[in-house]
Amino acid sequence: MQPLAAGMAGAAPTVKVGPANPERAKYRSMWDKPEYRRFAPGEQAASMFLAQARLRPDADVIDFGCGTGRGALMIALMGGARVQMLDFAENCLDPEVRQALDTQNGRLKFAVCDLTNPIPYHAAYGFCTDVMEHIPPADVLKVLKNILAAAEHVFFQISCVPDEFGAMIGEPLHLTVQPASWWIQQLTGLGAVVHWSQSADEGFMVYCSAWNEARDITKHGHINVGETELDANVRANVEAGWAHVTPFDKQDREVILLAGGPSLKDHLREIFQLRAEGAALVTTNGAYDWALDNGLAPSAQIVLDARPFNARFTRRPHPTCKYLIASQVHPSTLEGLPRDRTLIWHSGVSDANEALIREKTGHFFPVPGGSTVVLRAIPLLRMLGFARIHLFGFDSCVSASQHHAYAQPENDDEVTMPVTCGGRTFMCTPWMVSQASEFRDLVAFMGDEVTLAVHGDGLIAHMIKHGASLAPQE
Repeated sequence: MQPLAAGMAGAAPTVKVGPANPERAKYRSMWDKPEYRRFAPGEQAASMFLAQARLRPDADVIDFGCGTGRGALMIALMGGARVQMLDFAENCLDPEVRQALDTQNGRLKFAVCDLTNPIPYHAAYGFCTDVMEHIPPADVLKVLKNILAAAEHVFFQISCVPDEFGAMIGEPLHLTVQPASWWIQQLTGLGAVVHWSQSADEGFMVYCSAWNEARDITKHGHINVGETELDANVRANVEAGWAHVTPFDKQDREVILLAGGPSLKDHLREIFQLRAEGAALVTTNGAYDWALDNGLAPSAQIVLDARPFNARFTRRPHPTCKYLIASQVHPSTLEGLPRDRTLIWHSGVSDANEALIREKTGHFFPVPGGSTVVLRAIPLLRMLGFARIHLFGFDSCVSASQHHAYAQPENDDEVTMPVTCGGRTFMCTPWMVSQASEFRDLVAFMGDEVTLAVHGDGLIAHMIKHGASLAPQE
């Protein structure tokens, strides 16, 4: 199939198509019936998509299976986006939408496209409403793969009940009728990361991503312990009945995320100021005790590492703090934590444990990221709805022979090496170098989903400043 330019108003675009899809004639017939046009699911879901995606001006969006096109028109007008509409029935568009191909030139385009074939368009965002339930079961995974490959972040709305309109032509229209949990399992099985999901009347909505970088950084991480021990930890913690993290709506509240780098202690006044202005305070590992020692009350504490010594990072429960603990931690890390304020999350588990989690909870929402707690905390916070994050102590380098802002003897004997970036040299341990490299991958994956402010003058902050200085030259 070849890409095609937008059709002229009132005229169907000319397009080369591959092997005939037997479903195409069905929908050509349906779109000739005025009753079928009265309700446009995309029109109803457009505002929810815009609320989750928070599009930047002139963002590119693909509407997969656009139907009447009224949803795409709303996204173009309300979201300031450029929308490429795709559908395999050339007569699907409403007359006013077809007219908008001219009046909104540059904002709306339309092409005939069969989603069972590779999609010759790419965009940062995808919008697919009330389409997947119409796909024959044998083609569902193929279509999902094509959509997830064409758009970095995709909003799906999927009906989970049989249709009513098929009676008009004596054929069912909803060919794949499955519960929301089944659809999410198909998406996560393809490597998709769920940013948000919500049940709706007779269906559900989900906002997710499976872009190339996501596959690279969503690792089943071996975090300093053997795979057998890691697997046993996950199984024990899931069987213990802790609550699990699930996605939440995107929100505007800012978050202070504390890593443990040496520069952390230089920014206490800024942290207090942001906290006073209403930002949530999220700590990682030993930064939790550092915050308590400095009179800061954490909103949440995150722990990832599976080694038993990490239990000391949860030994001072605070009455208002929530504890977001990776399921792979040693069970002792969870001992004594308040059941009503502790949730586990999953950074990558075995197939057997994934099945166990689905059995216990009905879902599985893995958290992508790199090999350190901060690189997992950023996607975890996004899953919880937080997209504006201030990072302190995220240095990824040694300063004045200090690897942390506080004592952490486990790191005292690590070898350091010089790393040069943008004319400056930093002393780093091997894991710090890896973290800096993985941070670039994470930003490539989540750049449209989070806004990060890295405070300090460490390697990570310098990488960002140096990259910004190169942008005008590029």
